[in-house]
Amino acid sequence: MNFGRRWLKEWPLDSAGTYLNHGTVGVTPLRVMAARQTILEDIERHPSRFILRELTAFAVGRRPRGVPRLREAAATVAAFLGARGEDLVFVDNATTGANAVLRSFAFQPGDEVLVSDLGYGGLTRAAIHAAREKGASVRTVTMPYPFTAEGLTQAWTTAVGPHTRLAIVDHISADTAIVFPLAEIASALKRQGIAVLGDGAHAPASIVLDIPSLGVDWYVGNLHKWAWTPRSSGVLWAAPERQAGLHPAVISWGLDEGFTTEFDMVGTRDPSAHLAAPTALALFEEWGLDDIRRYNHDLALLGAHRLAERWDTEWNVPESLVGSMAMVTLPLTAGTSRDEALTLRDSLLFDEGIEVHMNAYGGRVRARISAQIYNDQSDIDRLAEAVLRRLP
Repeated sequence: MNFGRRWLKEWPLDSAGTYLNHGTVGVTPLRVMAARQTILEDIERHPSRFILRELTAFAVGRRPRGVPRLREAAATVAAFLGARGEDLVFVDNATTGANAVLRSFAFQPGDEVLVSDLGYGGLTRAAIHAAREKGASVRTVTMPYPFTAEGLTQAWTTAVGPHTRLAIVDHISADTAIVFPLAEIASALKRQGIAVLGDGAHAPASIVLDIPSLGVDWYVGNLHKWAWTPRSSGVLWAAPERQAGLHPAVISWGLDEGFTTEFDMVGTRDPSAHLAAPTALALFEEWGLDDIRRYNHDLALLGAHRLAERWDTEWNVPESLVGSMAMVTLPLTAGTSRDEALTLRDSLLFDEGIEVHMNAYGGRVRARISAQIYNDQSDIDRLAEAVLRRLP
């Protein structure tokens, strides 16, 4: 496929702008949006039949179909992720799934949860809340920079203390875009008796993913980012031995009806995003999943090198730690703080029509570029020049 800006016609994005921030909340292709609209129309033709008799295994009265709609969609998504449908449930987003794990975990007073300084702030806050309610604590592990697979793994394994019970390990870090060697980290932590929750918010469709092979206890991921599913849609996978006692954050009619039914039946909600996920995954097959991943990876990697060269900054991330995003350091004159990063980000958006994620890490302002098939090198160059125009 000849990917690039000409593919913007397949997306609802403003073609006059430059969108380098697919990773934050995702963008849904027009064909998937249309499929969701069809699902919504199907629901509204007979809401009670659809939601109460067809959607979940907890049916009110006679079920007119063999496999509930949510279970049918979950089986398709699970197969895409190398898993079984009975081990995977839909959640609103990765944070919702992580909250379910944290609120269900049998913490005892004095227990410890490990998170990293590259972890997603929303999950860290969820861990703090769940731990302190039961007298446990959260400790942040500093990841060594420059990033290497060996350094990341060692940082996690040497951080384990006598009271550590659970580790929340990113698969792809949100701000720094680093692909962690999650399988190696999980294996090392499990040998020390530590339960592992994998945070794969950015992983589904972005990188090759076979969840069971990672060796984690639980895994959460978003479908509405790189998997092109409408917002909001995420998944929670649990190893079979970890499903008993795992409950959603919202308890409803599904209680005690089994892992999948309990998470499927959490009250009346709009299921159309989840049900549209198979259409999104079919689009990957049509357009070429391997080609898409390769294009996005190559553009992120080459774009990072191009920006670092243009801004005269360092780029020293191993290719194995790069997925479809990359973090690039800006010149020192761009500032050192998060506030300066956000000011620059706003200026790029409102003055130049360029949307890109920016934050501060290690006392430097850094840009995280997302590469999607509607992007090409011209978007990278536009960002490079716009930043330079704003520097003192």
